[in-house]
Amino acid sequence: MPRLLGVAAVALCAVGLAAPSAAASPVDDRPTAVVSLGDSAISGEGAGDYEPGTRGEGGNWCHRSANALIHRTSAAQRTYNLACSGADASNVSLADTTHYTEGSQARRLVAIARANRVTAVVLQIGANDDPRFADTVLDCVGRWFNPFGAGCAKHLATEWPQRLAAMAPKVERAVADVRTAMREAGYADGAYRFVITSYASPVTEKMDPVQHGPQGCPIRLPDAEYGRTQAVPQFAEAFRGIAARTGLSYLDFSRATEGHEACSGADVSTEWQNRVTVDPWAWVTGGLDAFGIHMAQQSFHPNAQGHAQLGRCLTEFLAQPRTTARCLIGTDGNLHAVR
Repeated sequence: MPRLLGVAAVALCAVGLAAPSAAASPVDDRPTAVVSLGDSAISGEGAGDYEPGTRGEGGNWCHRSANALIHRTSAAQRTYNLACSGADASNVSLADTTHYTEGSQARRLVAIARANRVTAVVLQIGANDDPRFADTVLDCVGRWFNPFGAGCAKHLATEWPQRLAAMAPKVERAVADVRTAMREAGYADGAYRFVITSYASPVTEKMDPVQHGPQGCPIRLPDAEYGRTQAVPQFAEAFRGIAARTGLSYLDFSRATEGHEACSGADVSTEWQNRVTVDPWAWVTGGLDAFGIHMAQQSFHPNAQGHAQLGRCLTEFLAQPRTTARCLIGTDGNLHAVR
């Protein structure tokens, strides 16, 4: 009997020692958060109401808007926007770069991820790398003023695929660095959603005739058609490939503002993309001052309405188990995340 009691005592001790490791992990009571990284399309350039400190103060023109799409999501308790107008993939990465006075977006993500329980990171980057979106738009606008010259679509048709191919590895390096930053903050790769998005087409060849010109959208209709039907879809496919190779979720914005592009109607209030925001002739001829140049950057970017709809679609996507979706307008007139 004493021997049996001894064995029982050892067994009880063993159970008692094992109990702490079998107990549930401490509850993570940090507030949930979603974070955006990237360039002007996601910082909120063109959506107005820019955060103090990003309106040119001290040389910071990041133009982070209170109306940016990340702030129009309802997927977490907190939203953080680290994106900056004009940023390229290196500015998102862990590289020692400075853009508009700000350092690496990935490095700043670490502090946010430690202070919050980040449930999703949303990345939109690449347009300012080899695609050179801003310069390309300016070139197309400039060609509108020369009716005897060729439009921009002709040479872009050859160059564009090459530009996208050169962009892809830069974006993939930025993706790897964001993952490294999240690991540094204590997150396993599968502990949060990592979403990459494409870009919405800003203009359409189906413009309102009255707005087709310097008062609205000085872009040739064939060039606008090429952008909407070829360049932007090819851009989207490039990001689909990046997502597949890096294991990211992918949300396709390419048709998100369809029917609501700049100059698509007589009533500007129905549009989700900005028309040209400065004198286009001064823009293409270098006649804008420093302030005007930064105001010009708001042209052909989603406005506050557009960001609200993009945020709505992103919220739906984050609630779904699928890893790819497109943002398309439904019968209710709103954007929805669909297959």
